This record gives sequence, structure tokens and C-alpha cells, in this order.
Amino acid sequence: MLNKKGLAAAIVVSLALSGLLIELSSSAATLPGGLGPCVPGSCPATYPDPNNGPFAGRDNGINVFVGGDFLVRNAAAEAEGKVVVLGNFDQNKAAGVSSLYNVGVAGVGSRVPPDNGTDWLTTGGNVTVATGQRLDAIGDSPPGGVVRHAGSASGTIDAQQVVQDANAANQYRALVPQLQAASHCYAYGDTGDGRPATGTAVNQGYQTTFTGDGTSALQVFNVDFDLTSASGGAQSLVFNAVPATATVLVNILGANRTISVNSMDGGLRQRLLWNIPDAGTVTFTGSAQFDGSVLIGNPASTATVTMPGMDGRFFTTGSLTHGGPESNGQEFHAYPFDGDLPTCGPTPTTTPYTTTETPTATISATSAPETTTPETTTAEPSTTVTCTVTATPTTTTAPATTETTSTTTPYPTTTAPATSTTTPTTTRTCSAPAPGPGGSGGLPSTGTDLGWLPAVAALLLLSGGGLLAFVGFRQRRNRRI
Repeated sequence: MLNKKGLAAAIVVSLALSGLLIELSSSAATLPGGLGPCVPGSCPATYPDPNNGPFAGRDNGINVFVGGDFLVRNAAAEAEGKVVVLGNFDQNKAAGVSSLYNVGVAGVGSRVPPDNGTDWLTTGGNVTVATGQRLDAIGDSPPGGVVRHAGSASGTIDAQQVVQDANAANQYRALVPQLQAASHCYAYGDTGDGRPATGTAVNQGYQTTFTGDGTSALQVFNVDFDLTSASGGAQSLVFNAVPATATVLVNILGANRTISVNSMDGGLRQRLLWNIPDAGTVTFTGSAQFDGSVLIGNPASTATVTMPGMDGRFFTTGSLTHGGPESNGQEFHAYPFDGDLPTCGPTPTTTPYTTTETPTATISATSAPETTTPETTTAEPSTTVTCTVTATPTTTTAPATTETTSTTTPYPTTTAPATSTTTPTTTRTCSAPAPGPGGSGGLPSTGTDLGWLPAVAALLLLSGGGLLAFVGFRQRRNRRI
């Protein structure tokens, strides 16, 4: 017969196992659509600082989302990770700088690109590359990714495939109102009266110091000034009294804002969100690698990024211009946002984005193969590819249009009408040499796979429950005896 100590131990085991199940089934509150975290691929357990070494893993999450147009200008160099643009992608860099712009893979970055064969650049409009310039969606990860566009495509584009698809960006369009509502809620709360700050932000001219409360799991700072020196130049950003595992939410309020930074504290990159809900003009400049993810909530806004490196997700509901007059190149680097954000009202109903595969049956004669020889550069690896344009039948079934007005869904979810059409699809198929060192050849999975733990925990919980039932039976039997 079990004594009281044995009974207590059995109860503790059962409760502990129940807690384990609850812990495994819970998740952080992410941005709408599940944006932010790494999407396997093979997510690294630890992301390296920007480097040019071997690939550290593969991430199929969106790293740059643009609700309007994406303009590549001046000396912009690359956008690592998946890029989704609802408007046009237009590359027209300045004379005298490298004519190359990379998407998907960066020569220097986290070195966690998307899987080969997935969409590395998706646009709801045109893809335009200026004469004498080149858009590269292969890099040192041949055969590279897909450039999928709803409008036209012109100029030199190196990719595994360049696919014209009228519905290319449809699945992402609901993100604009969702991100806009989330950005407003993060800054102003459910009531619109303003989210209470847990710390202070003080602009001292040479630096802005953020001082937290030292305890809260969510550290909130509300900033109603530019992050610049008194003369409008660059400054340092310093964070104090922020717990090691806390999420940091910086709300930058105002009609127009400039962030000019020459140095930053490290250690917050994957838990820091810069939220800009209202500004119509946002400028990121300075000489720093800028840590943290960015959310811009005004669909009428224009963001200009001229910093050397943006180390985190970049989500804007408006338009984006990448590149400044500096000649050192400007880059987006793919780092996830893993913070736990505030829950804003009822949980919105969202449909996770999916990867689209394109049929490859050729139904018409192809144009003469076009061989593109990339320029020689020391900044980016060069790859010679051959592209053949073909016409491909694509049967597209668009989802039904619904607008949710239930009180349980604060953001409308809108999709295109449910129709099936068969139209010719223009596909540019590109071949490239086999991958060399550091390429895509069977990258090891460095993430942590916990998929088996819930099942084991459930079995253990059932065992614990059986043990308790057995204890009760033995006690009743002893009382009868």
C-alpha cells in the first residue's frame, strides 16, 4: 500500500507532466500571419553575427515585406532571406557602384538563406532591372530560388526560375491591414489611449539611453523624438536594466522620424521590435549595424534605408527605398524576431502563407538560350547561368473572398474570388554550376526538433493518471478489508 509520501509523489509527477504538456503546446504571441520566427528549412539553434562563412541553416520565413513599391537605388547591395513586395520591384542603382543586387543569399549576413527552389522574391507588380545591372537570386547557393511576379519582368535576372503568375502576391495582401492594426495596438493598446511604458528613453545628444524596470518580461519604451544627435547626426543607442530574456518593444511615435545610429548595444537583436505606427516618412541612416526587427504601420508611408546593415526582419505596410549615396553598400540581413508581443484583443484569424510550386510542362517553342556572364566583383561571388524562357500552362485556383466581421476577429481577412483559370505562364529556367564549398549541398539541420516530446509527455501523463487510479483502488480495497 502506498503511504502519504508515495501518494504525494504520484500527484507531483502527474501535475509536472501536465505542466510539461501545457508548456509544449503554448507559443509566443507573434506578429500577424505568424511573421517573425524562423520557418524551417533548418533553423539554427544560434544565429551567428553577420559573416561570410558557410551557411548556418535555412529559413523560409519572410525577412522583408513591403506593402507598396520596393526601389533599389544608389549603392544598395542585397536583401537576404525571402522578400515579398505587393507593388513593383524596381532596381536602378547609381553609376560607378556595383551593378549587382542580391536577394535570398547575401555574401555577408546571417548566412541563413531560404531553401533552394522556393520563392525568394515575390511581387504583386513588375520586376524591372535597369540596363547594365543584374538581379541575382542564386548567389553561392545554386541553383537558387524563384523570382515570381504578377506583372512584367525586364532586365537581367538570374534565378532558378523567373515565373509570371498573376496571383503571385494574393496570399499576402491581407497582411497590410493586419500589420497596420497590430502596429497601432502595440503603440496605443486596445483602448487607443497609449500603451504604458515600463521604462524611460532619454536623448542625451551623443546617445539615447533606454532604461528598463529590470523585471518585466515585456519592456516597453515610448519615444516621441528622432534618434539623432542635437544637430541631426548619428548617435549611440544604449539599453540598461533589461532582463536577459525580455522582449523589448520600442514605439517610435510622430508624423516623420529619423533614426541615425553609429553604434548599438548587442544581445537584443532577436527580441527587439522597433514599432513605427504613424510616421509618413521614416529614415534609417548612420554607420551602424542596426539590430532588431522593424514594423512600419502606415500604408501611405515611405521608408528609406541607407544603414550598412539592418539585422532583423523588416516589415512595412508602405513603400521602401533601399540605398543611399554611400559607396560601401547597404544590406538587409536575415535574423528572426522571437519576442513575445502583447495580445491585441481577440486573436485574428490568419491563413499562413504557403510556397507555390509552378508546373514546368513546355507547350511552345523556346527562345534562343540567353547566356548571362556576371560581372567580376570582390564583394559578391559570381556565377554564370544560362536562362531559357518558356511558356508554361498554369492552372490557378484562387481562394474565395471572405471578410470576417465577427467580434472574435478584429482584422478582416480578404482573399481573391474562388476561380480556376488556365493561362500561359512565362518561365525563365536557369542552370548553374554545382554548388561549391559553403553552398546548398545537404546543409545539416542545426535546429532543435521537439516534435516527439508532446507524444512522450502524453504517454507519461497517462501513466501518471493510471498510477493515481491504481492508488485510489488500493486504498478503497484496503478500507474494505
